[in-house]
Amino acid sequence: MTIAHQNENDPGATLHQKRLSGILYLVVISSVAALGGLLFGYDTAVISGAIGLLQSHFSLGAAGAGWAASSALAGCVLGSAVAGLGGDWLGRHKILHISAFCFLASAVGSALAPSIAWFIAYRVVGGVGIGAASIASPLYIAEIAPKKWRGRLVSLNQLAIVFGMLVIYVVNYSIRLSGSTSWNEDIGWRWMFASGVFPAILLFGLLFLVPETARFLIMHGRTAEAEAVALRIGGARLDDDLATHIMAPASREHLAKVLWLGITLAVLQQVTGINVFLYYAPEIFNHISHSGNTDLLETVFVGAVNLLFTIVAMAVVDKAGRKPLLIGGSLGMGVCLVAMGAAAMRSDTGAWLLAFVLGYIACFALSVGPVTWVVLSEIFPAHFRARGMAIASAALWLANFAVSQTFPMLDQSRTLIRHFGHGSPFFLYACFCALETWFVWRNLPETKNRSLEEISAWWSAQ
Repeated sequence: MTIAHQNENDPGATLHQKRLSGILYLVVISSVAALGGLLFGYDTAVISGAIGLLQSHFSLGAAGAGWAASSALAGCVLGSAVAGLGGDWLGRHKILHISAFCFLASAVGSALAPSIAWFIAYRVVGGVGIGAASIASPLYIAEIAPKKWRGRLVSLNQLAIVFGMLVIYVVNYSIRLSGSTSWNEDIGWRWMFASGVFPAILLFGLLFLVPETARFLIMHGRTAEAEAVALRIGGARLDDDLATHIMAPASREHLAKVLWLGITLAVLQQVTGINVFLYYAPEIFNHISHSGNTDLLETVFVGAVNLLFTIVAMAVVDKAGRKPLLIGGSLGMGVCLVAMGAAAMRSDTGAWLLAFVLGYIACFALSVGPVTWVVLSEIFPAHFRARGMAIASAALWLANFAVSQTFPMLDQSRTLIRHFGHGSPFFLYACFCALETWFVWRNLPETKNRSLEEISAWWSAQ
């Protein structure tokens, strides 16, 4: 008897094949959704290599440089609103398509911008794409993932974010080496932004191969389509009680508690200072090395460490749990920030400063970076999930905007430099790390190995 004939008569083998096929399909569509995260990281971090060149090209002061770096974040708030309102109406899938279009328009427009006003306008458009992707990508993955893999699959989005950052750091470094300082100030920075065209087109095209989530389809009464999606992903029929749990209303008290938790976690992720190092890393390193090529190479190291420890986080988040990782990571970030501040006060060697920055990035990538997005994708009830994530994400982007806008002014304040050298921002961010450690320990429930509906029911019971 042939193997093929055995499989035809062996229900167990057929079921096993369906499960393997479903797992592969799940990974593929999760990866496509995570491309939104890749563009999120790519478009967010491209400014790190270009900000000094933009400052010279457009003769920007400290406030102008801060606005050029953070203007995309204003669009992120709008993008979050679009994803929140549209996500529960149009669906997670269509919001990802809108996001891809915004990324494409921003890449082309920013590269061709004739003035700083046009540049900022197109960066705002890109920000709309970033804000929408920041919600739609983890939300989509959380809704299609089984509970035992949800943490690592949602973290796949964070892995894509940091991979996108690493790629653009390498691209920026390569472009910087391709010409003289004057060429980079006139042309090089434009190629940095133009390089985002290819991944934007890739995401837009691949999304035509991805279905809507079963949970969204159930919410809109499209049960037959939801059944087909569930069978394709998991090889099993939908739980009969799933629709009842998804459609169950949540009390106002329930929503208020979850919103308070989500908003606070989102804001704390940003005010601990991460995007200062992602946006301004070359400028920070330049305080010590005073070499444009060396500081961009050090930024590549930042991206590589970010990627490596995000992979570690993916491996442990469903085993160690969300809460222990957030507490341990926040403590580690705080220690590294205090050390950075002390090193900056003494104008210590570049090697020490780089070591502390990499330690901070490692702690963030292992915890606060991916785990915050995992928790935000889990805690809201189904009928409010997109809107809840939108509100929390809008708060996140506002906090990001505030940090990105104020860092150049803090870093260049003569009064602060006289007392703290260039270390004052790092001490401030360390205080927020301590606050996050306490807040998570005091308020966050553990969500690992619970279905989205079980998490919602737990909140309702409190």
